[in-house]
Amino acid sequence: MYATIDGGTRPVGRVRVSGAKNSATRLLAAALLSDETVELSNFPTKLVDVGHKITFCRKLGADIEIDHLNEALTIKASNFAPKSLTREEFDVPIRTTYLLAAAQIVRDGSAKIPYPGGCPIGGGSGGGRGYDLHMMVWQSLNCEVTEREDHIEIVAPTGLKGGDINFPISTVGGTENALLCGSVASGRTQIFNAYITPEVEDLISLLRLMGAQISVYGTSHIVIEGSSGRLSGARMPVMADRIEALTWIVYAILAKGEVTIDRVPFDSMQIPLIHLQQAGIDLLRNTQSIHVTPDCLVSGNVQPFELACGAHPGIISDMQAFYVMLALAASGTYRYPERIAFVAELAKLVDGHHLDAQKGRITVHGPARFIAGTADSTDLRGSMAVVIAALCAVGSSTIKNAHMALRGYNDLESKLSKLGARITVYDEQI
Repeated sequence: MYATIDGGTRPVGRVRVSGAKNSATRLLAAALLSDETVELSNFPTKLVDVGHKITFCRKLGADIEIDHLNEALTIKASNFAPKSLTREEFDVPIRTTYLLAAAQIVRDGSAKIPYPGGCPIGGGSGGGRGYDLHMMVWQSLNCEVTEREDHIEIVAPTGLKGGDINFPISTVGGTENALLCGSVASGRTQIFNAYITPEVEDLISLLRLMGAQISVYGTSHIVIEGSSGRLSGARMPVMADRIEALTWIVYAILAKGEVTIDRVPFDSMQIPLIHLQQAGIDLLRNTQSIHVTPDCLVSGNVQPFELACGAHPGIISDMQAFYVMLALAASGTYRYPERIAFVAELAKLVDGHHLDAQKGRITVHGPARFIAGTADSTDLRGSMAVVIAALCAVGSSTIKNAHMALRGYNDLESKLSKLGARITVYDEQI
């Protein structure tokens, strides 16, 4: 999949922030823990990852109705159960497959889940990204885990039983997996060194509405009194996407646009907004929206800044690409280990040498001018960064593997078009 962009158009109009990708797919997994109906509103129904997960859940018997017009999902999983699937059916290109285990185990005492991204990892034959923390969760809750050639098999002959889970490092995915499994286990589960992000808080809220007894102590200790079985039905909106909100703010600033951004989740992005203020950006806002115009630049330009990426409530890694984009309008140093591959592709759409990326540090020398060209997508947020660069550049650009951006931004083409941007996405590869 690739996109062509005719850039240089100043964005004007309104854009509504959709439900958060990093919450929605987790809430879908939680909905599978009930035989009753669960309704999720403000759901980003057109995300690529959502489509893959819904397809797989339907193969396992879940009844899922999608309402694209009202951005809502209705789930009834009374027939959800492990099934023998072909190797091709197990090849699911999503990372959070581990979230699908709890709903199978609570019904059948076992689960079969695809490897994240469809590729064996951890101790499996394919090597790759570690899976050890999720295995630890299942093993701590009375499960036996076997890594098969094309899937992971989890078996709990006497059911999920509560236990202590001590994470050696902070992990969002591990915390989510432990919450889902612990909620339907028998007995008490304690999670130590849990990573409680706004999206994890959203998951806890839905689980509580479904009847789970979850207590949070401080910032990293969670205690669950398990239900010993399936949960109840519920209805809840998905939280607004803080990363999408930041994306639209940065795009409007760089493109000198006049854009109103609705449904901004201010509570979950206080520090990211403080960093914008320190960069000389005075945003016009009310309780739900931000209005961006060129007048938001107090001195007429983005001011130099230096920041470090870290855990919530700070600048999380998913946000780093957009602060790099801002730095191209000023001069600044941005630090974060790893995750720097997108910089080389972004540099293809920048006139001159302004970007230097090393392990642990990205240095930006601005101001810089965006130029039309061809760039590739290295990851989800990096893909959106090169899309923004192409939108700001005068002329025609091509972005390869544009599906990366579509994984994180609901109805992206339509939203950009309503702001006056000229973008066309093609299904084939180039």
